[in-house]
Amino acid sequence: MEKLLELRAGLEQQHYADALVLLREMEEISKDDKINQVRRFIILLLMHLIKQHSASKTTRSWNLSIYNSVKEIQWINKRYKSGGYYLTVKELQVIITETYPVAFKNAVPKAFEGIYEDEQLGQLVDRFQIEQQALKLILLQPPII
Repeated sequence: MEKLLELRAGLEQQHYADALVLLREMEEISKDDKINQVRRFIILLLMHLIKQHSASKTTRSWNLSIYNSVKEIQWINKRYKSGGYYLTVKELQVIITETYPVAFKNAVPKAFEGIYEDEQLGQLVDRFQIEQQALKLILLQPPII
């Protein structure tokens, strides 16, 4: 709120250069917030895809979690007023790749009721395939699970 008040004051005082700097800062803060929200849902998406792939099966609960995660990612990433998206396909791919280790760590104790160690579970899944599936699901309109 403080930045918004500073922006208003800058505009009212015709300090346009200062107002533009503040506006850029506010845009960056907004995008960072979107990225953080998308990251959280990508981790959840990847976790369930890892469990699906490792078990070679799925459950209604996993399917619902995957569907909901994808819908949230799509909703957060969409620019409704101006059209387009906050994150490009390349940026989404980077986030998927960066968050995979976190999702994997979270999936280990949940897959097969935690009987496998990291290395054992890692042998049951194809990271590249899971990452590609996650990106494909995010890009589908509407997602199909």
